Amino acid sequence: MITDMDGANRHRSNCVKKDQATEHAMLKNGNYRRDGSPERVTLKKEIGLISACAIIIGNIIGSGIFISPKGVLEHSGSVGLALIVWVLGGGITVLGSLCYAELGVTIPKSGGDYSYVTEIFGGLIGFLLLWSATLIMYPTSLAVIALTFSNYVLQPIFPNCVPPYDASRILSTVCLLFLTWVNCSSVRWATRIQDVFTAGKLLALGLIITVGLVQFSRGNYAELMPHAAFRFWKTPSVGEIALAFLQGSFAFSGWNFLNYVTEELVEPRRNLPRAIFISIPLVTFVYTFTNIAYFTAMTPEELLSSNAVAVTFGEKLLGVMSWIMPISVALSTFGGINGYLFTSSRLCFSGAREGHMPSFLAMIHFKNCTPIPALLVCCTATIVIMLIGETYTLINYLSFINYLCYGVTVAGLLVLRWRKPNLFRPIKVNLLIPIAYLTFWAFLLIFSLYSEPIVCGIGLVIILTGVPVYFLGVYWKNKPKCLGRFIESVTHAGQKLCFVVYPQGGEIEEDLVLDCPQKTEP
Repeated sequence: MITDMDGANRHRSNCVKKDQATEHAMLKNGNYRRDGSPERVTLKKEIGLISACAIIIGNIIGSGIFISPKGVLEHSGSVGLALIVWVLGGGITVLGSLCYAELGVTIPKSGGDYSYVTEIFGGLIGFLLLWSATLIMYPTSLAVIALTFSNYVLQPIFPNCVPPYDASRILSTVCLLFLTWVNCSSVRWATRIQDVFTAGKLLALGLIITVGLVQFSRGNYAELMPHAAFRFWKTPSVGEIALAFLQGSFAFSGWNFLNYVTEELVEPRRNLPRAIFISIPLVTFVYTFTNIAYFTAMTPEELLSSNAVAVTFGEKLLGVMSWIMPISVALSTFGGINGYLFTSSRLCFSGAREGHMPSFLAMIHFKNCTPIPALLVCCTATIVIMLIGETYTLINYLSFINYLCYGVTVAGLLVLRWRKPNLFRPIKVNLLIPIAYLTFWAFLLIFSLYSEPIVCGIGLVIILTGVPVYFLGVYWKNKPKCLGRFIESVTHAGQKLCFVVYPQGGEIEEDLVLDCPQKTEP
């Protein structure tokens, strides 16, 4: 991840002003103003309130609700405590999202956590967050979701056994490549897919909840009665409860992803908080009642022994229509893959623009205005993670790294309040909200580290490996000329291959008025 910060402006000048072939292509395709000058190539503002809600819901509801119930129940030791973990997990997510809403409208940059941490704490802390996110957090999340997609698609073909390793990897890769192509081709196509599949996954979970309510009305709620729900088959330690929250947090991960695409959001100061306030409570409601529905059909022992909770649920209650469940889960995870690709690529884009990643990743397609290089990096990293081996074991320290990053970002809100008390804040949350979030955050990380020192230690090591990379690739500015020439030649080669240019206009403008043709939606 070695960059050439000093040469970034030179690259920008070379590829935008001096590259005659690119300018000719822009003019040939109609990218010019009425006065004949080439039009500025920038990210398009095409994400309205509906698509914004779809991005949040679509990123949260992926594979987690079909994987995490088993882990939450296993660490909780009882049905009642597991349900409490799900409700409190949603409440904590609401607190975190409120803090992010303030940061998102105060620092209206794409890049989410990374942009806020870099702005508040400086380059090194921001780079470490970026390093852990691009190296493990988002590729691993994408890999888990893609493998869940392939396993559920192949489930009807291999009903009595686990789908073959090669078949699941090939199908996951094909799905990933297809959605990468869609995201490279059009922001509008990507958001439309997100809208449709978000509706589809809500319908799938709605089916589970409806069937569960029917079961409840028939009196099949023995496992939910207080005397049964709080019958512990093991006494969970404080550390076990913390691990239950970590498992649940995987299902809620993605709640902050709308902050990664702030610059593509129509009226971000209005639509960002609105989308958060609509989406997070809805997801918490759906998750809680989905788990209640599971327990109307399955005993805790059956749920713990199931490798596919939704499929087991469908087989017990839907009879000949049980095929609906694996298809519904596949659709849910398909939309989750699209949402993760869309938002995580913007993190690479923002990191490159700040000089923390190769400058080539800060380029966008001259006509479609999509960050093709960043999308290709995200796709490649995910495929590598999938081919390394089993990814489900990564969930605990993936969640640990996630919560660590969330806590640092929310702490940044308090630091920014102290440093710049008079800064204009369209949304200003009560200080008790970030303090309550950080209190829970400290409890979760300390006891998780105590209970799983190796797993959480690996997460810390992954983050700290970024320190030498930062000093070699970012902090060290006087690099040898031969290295600079090599980076420049690779950048130009990639530019010609992908038909990409640097966004014109340099820094983010205060009013975030971008000049690509805008197509808004309600």
